Amino acid sequence: MLRASLKSLLARKMRLALTGIAVVLGVAFVAGTYVLTDTMNAAFDEGFASASAGIDVVVRGESDFQEVIGSASGGGDDRRPIPEAVLEDVSVLPGVASAGGEASGFAQFIDPKTGDPLGGFGPPTLGSSWDPREIVLRLVEGSPPAGPAEVVIDEASAQDVGARVGSKVEVVLEDGPSTSTVSGLVDASDLLGVRVALFDLPTAQKLFDKEGQLDSITVVAEPGTDSGDLRAQIDAALPDGYEAILGTTQAQEGAESLKEGLGFIRTALLVFAFVALFVGAFIIFNTFSIIVAQRSRELGLLRALGASRRQVLGATLTEAAIVGLFASIVGVLAGIGLAIGLKGLLTAFGLELPGTGTQIEVRTLVVSLVLGVVVTALSAVLPARRSATVAPIEALREGTQAVPRASLRRRLIIGAIVSIAGVASLLYGLFAAASSQLQFVGLGVFVTFLGVAVLAPLFARPLSSFIGAPLARLGITGYLGRENAKRNPRRTASTASALMIGLALVAFVSVLGASLKASTTAALEDTLKADLIVLNPTFQPLSTKAATQIEAVPEVDAVTRVRQEVFQLEKNTAFVTAVDPATVEQTTSVGMIEGSVDSLNDGMVLVFSGTAEDHGWTVGDVVPMRFALTGLQEIQIGGLYDEDRLLDDFVISLETYDANYLEGLDSFLLVKGSTSVPPKTLAGAVEGAVADLPGVEVQDQATFRETQAGFIDQLLNLISALLSLAILIALFGIANTLSLSIFERTRELGLLRAVGMTRRQLRSMVRWEAVIIAILGAVLGLTLGILFGWALQQALVSEGITELAIPTGQLIGYVIFAGLAGVVTALLPARRAAKLKVLDAIAYE
Repeated sequence: MLRASLKSLLARKMRLALTGIAVVLGVAFVAGTYVLTDTMNAAFDEGFASASAGIDVVVRGESDFQEVIGSASGGGDDRRPIPEAVLEDVSVLPGVASAGGEASGFAQFIDPKTGDPLGGFGPPTLGSSWDPREIVLRLVEGSPPAGPAEVVIDEASAQDVGARVGSKVEVVLEDGPSTSTVSGLVDASDLLGVRVALFDLPTAQKLFDKEGQLDSITVVAEPGTDSGDLRAQIDAALPDGYEAILGTTQAQEGAESLKEGLGFIRTALLVFAFVALFVGAFIIFNTFSIIVAQRSRELGLLRALGASRRQVLGATLTEAAIVGLFASIVGVLAGIGLAIGLKGLLTAFGLELPGTGTQIEVRTLVVSLVLGVVVTALSAVLPARRSATVAPIEALREGTQAVPRASLRRRLIIGAIVSIAGVASLLYGLFAAASSQLQFVGLGVFVTFLGVAVLAPLFARPLSSFIGAPLARLGITGYLGRENAKRNPRRTASTASALMIGLALVAFVSVLGASLKASTTAALEDTLKADLIVLNPTFQPLSTKAATQIEAVPEVDAVTRVRQEVFQLEKNTAFVTAVDPATVEQTTSVGMIEGSVDSLNDGMVLVFSGTAEDHGWTVGDVVPMRFALTGLQEIQIGGLYDEDRLLDDFVISLETYDANYLEGLDSFLLVKGSTSVPPKTLAGAVEGAVADLPGVEVQDQATFRETQAGFIDQLLNLISALLSLAILIALFGIANTLSLSIFERTRELGLLRAVGMTRRQLRSMVRWEAVIIAILGAVLGLTLGILFGWALQQALVSEGITELAIPTGQLIGYVIFAGLAGVVTALLPARRAAKLKVLDAIAYE
């Protein structure tokens, strides 16, 4: 039977290729995701290891987070500064060959051509002190910085700003821009594309407001001294609040923090990969269903020659496994190429990975191959069981065996049960669940989708008739195309279901995105009283000088500084917003329902009413807020508010913020002008006040709303692009089904040609059938997508997505796209059908 299976596959190479395409694309996405993320992780490990090379021990302030939150979270590196005297104490300890201090802070290069911050959304700029013992940042030209007027920068930044040794460069610091002379250039290629601006230690301490303080101390051990023993000795000599760790530990922590922060990339890409494989499963199921029907005589002959049902079942599953294995191998190779391409894309966006090779783990090969084979085999189980039921008498009959009506009845029962269970979970999550609301909604959406997929053949005949009604009026080709789509609802539904999945997800994303934009716009219109918003368009913080200079503008009534950071609440990360209590109610609607904004002046915290209800808090209770710098602070609740769309869930004053965080940079500013000042006059005055501060942008409310909508559109476009792979696989499925149906209907097509149908009419008939199938999948998909989008929007009302918006024009465009795609996918099958020779087709079998 194995030999028979192999011969069957090799005899139908085109069918093998068409069946394998769906698996190839899905597996390529899985393999490419693993290869890319493994390569990135290896690069992070190598980069941080290089950065810590030659450093045996690092002294730093302790973090009071119970579980240290990494730099990706925002506040985890806000450690206690180290008094400079500690450096002297460490330097004289036995076993210490050398010890050096480091002071670092916010810095950003300015492009002299545009006046904008350099790098956009790429890697950040590291402002730090120069370490004479530096071995990672190799000085390739010039000399180390000496004095307050000199800086060493990396070669990439020098090229971008057109600087060389002796040139002037502008660097934005916390207190505003500073101009320095480039004394030297370093190679920073091992730092993952990070830009560097290095000053001598006294200058760095002054520029970063850390005079007499250090962020860390790095220690090199004397030859023959054990690093572990030296670490323990230094740790014992440190005052309370400081710790000594191995240099390798710091490198590992940095790499793990970055990996964790970017871990969502792997998760997101794998989700899209599994969606692609899920769509491919429908294609494989449909393909093997058609193949089994076409081979009923062949299978009957095997049964007549003595093959048992078990052998026929095994032969069909063997064919599926071989197809899956072959396609998975090709998919893995394609995935490696995809990962290399994505790595180049990351480099183009500024994330320059060190010179590490492409990482191909054994896990990647095993998971990809097993996944491809298992998905293919499982998709072929039902068709294989059907093949085992073929009776020996089928070898003596022409045509295919009709599908029993009982199978559709079973579909109706099973599909109804699954759909009801999905809807029940959906409704429970929306209206009854006190917790895990999103989980129940997500489960309900998934199960409902499966139920509709099972029930799809019941919808296929009437919907095909309705969709094809206009085509039937175009002539005999449109009529026959509609009848062909109606004739086998199981095949039509299975083919359309693959496209339904892809378009349902795209429509879901579109509805959710439109709702998010509408909700963001509504939130800004409802809560924002400010006339102008001042921000850094690259999401970097603002110099504190911006607010000071705007406050001096006569046309301005109020300026609210807004700062955002993280703290730890019961071992979970939470965000806190800091504002000026004196001006916040002039620039935004807080929506106080109990207590007063003035309580912020007394060091209290305001809490969103929904969050307070979840924790059982009332005014006067305390919130256990744990900060990395100052540890656990039990801050009393001074008021509750009901408007968290701009302020998040916790609000403190700027004074409370400064007492618990080191970096005092503003996230953005809200500006309220005098009522008698025209908007253009106000905007001009504010822009003039910050004209000397590069990277500061002044936006009115309308522009700010458009900017926020633009960011949402960029994210949605990325998601839609990734989902397009599933749609591409579905379109291959339509072409595959039509191609196989051409073989199945060879005799029928020959008879049509014999009674006078032209080649052109035959091609047109096949194309109209494809259009009907594609539009059927689009209609089902868009209906489900709108339903799922509504469900998730309702579940996220408490998270700020309060408005439901359905992008009608965009969804209609998807239907038109589906129809046009149906024409394209039918081109080759239609051409093959038209090339059939009439006499050969009539003489078939």
